[in-house]
Amino acid sequence: MTVTETTPAQPDSAQAADVMALAGELAAERSKPEWRTFSLELNDEQQEIRSWAHEFAASVMRPAAEEWDERETTPWPIIQEAAKIGLYSLDSNINLFIDPSGLLMPLVHEELFWGDAGLGMSLMGTGLASSAIFSNGTPEQWSEWLPRCYGTADDVKVAAFCSSEPGAGSDVSAIRTRATYDEKTDEWVINGQKAWATNGGIADIHVVVASVDPTLGSKGQVAFVVPKSEVKGLEMGTKLRKHGLRASHTADVFFDNVRIPGKNVLGGKEKLDARLAKAREGGSSRGNASMATFEMTRHIVGAQAVGIARAAYEFALDYAKGREQFGRPIIENQGIAFKLADMAMEIDAARLLVWRAGFMSAALMRGEQPNYRNGEGSMAKLKAGEVAVKVTEEAIQILGGNGYTREYPVERMHRDSKIYTIFEGTSEIQRVVISRAISGMRLR
Repeated sequence: MTVTETTPAQPDSAQAADVMALAGELAAERSKPEWRTFSLELNDEQQEIRSWAHEFAASVMRPAAEEWDERETTPWPIIQEAAKIGLYSLDSNINLFIDPSGLLMPLVHEELFWGDAGLGMSLMGTGLASSAIFSNGTPEQWSEWLPRCYGTADDVKVAAFCSSEPGAGSDVSAIRTRATYDEKTDEWVINGQKAWATNGGIADIHVVVASVDPTLGSKGQVAFVVPKSEVKGLEMGTKLRKHGLRASHTADVFFDNVRIPGKNVLGGKEKLDARLAKAREGGSSRGNASMATFEMTRHIVGAQAVGIARAAYEFALDYAKGREQFGRPIIENQGIAFKLADMAMEIDAARLLVWRAGFMSAALMRGEQPNYRNGEGSMAKLKAGEVAVKVTEEAIQILGGNGYTREYPVERMHRDSKIYTIFEGTSEIQRVVISRAISGMRLR
């Protein structure tokens, strides 16, 4: 049999021209602004700000972490150091918040909580109150109250967000703190008890969620600014002794006939009256003040959990490289190496969810509407919190008996991590939020 040599078929010139024309048309179309180039590479400013936060975490926070965890008191010297370099300030918070990528806030929180979670919460706990003012207040209220949340570098202040109560944690509709309007004096009168308030009682500015119409449930709630230095009847209750985040102040706060000016209702009374009227007529209304604040902060809380997990993973990795058993580093054992591989993978997965939620939350900064469809903010917080608990537990396991002692930081990191499956919505509540989003059903 004779084998005939052949040459490859040549493309038809007309087809080639059509392909080139199509490629050219698509390239022109997709060069428009609405076509975004996908990239996970941080720009120069993002890297610079992240390095700035990391340097503070490494040089100031880590050396002091053990001391303040043992003291269980507010680390005012650390807050003052952060204020001196501009890290703890209203300007810094605005700089991190006004970001069309949505990544600056998560980047900084991850670095600070990599430094230490208790100290990190002391620095960033004020952000929850300032976020409540920003998300619920008017521009005039921003100007009046936001600077007072932070004070100055020479006279630092902290702020407190008061939502949870002894009988109302995950169920914000059960809030019993009442605010009644006194028309004669144009004042609101607040009575009730708040629990689990970060900076509660030691702050001047307290943002307090109260019910003005209990018959409307969560739709009858609104947030008020209560400046402690200007009122009577605001008292700190029990300061909690916590399992973790021990350098961060957490306490009950009592309000006994606390009178504040009518203008201290966030958003203004006119807007509140209109919203209440709509709710009483059975119409839809904007979500309550607590949920509006939590929606802005869930992925940021997730970033904090990622920072804790990363710190524990890095310590365990270094330890496994240096610790020898049976004549070789323990990282050469698959049982250890595989743990570390899973830890690295889970941390990256959690961070990507946090970044996605951060990008989505910043849609308004880009002139767009946020498009949360599947509870993406809750996904980020849920995944990151559970990863932090698992990774810190595995870090203790890798260190063995050493990991169980306070001589090594992974024990503290494990204690700090647990709250991330509880506060600002438990893991169970996050699953409810996600389930409702993906199903459209009112699950309970």
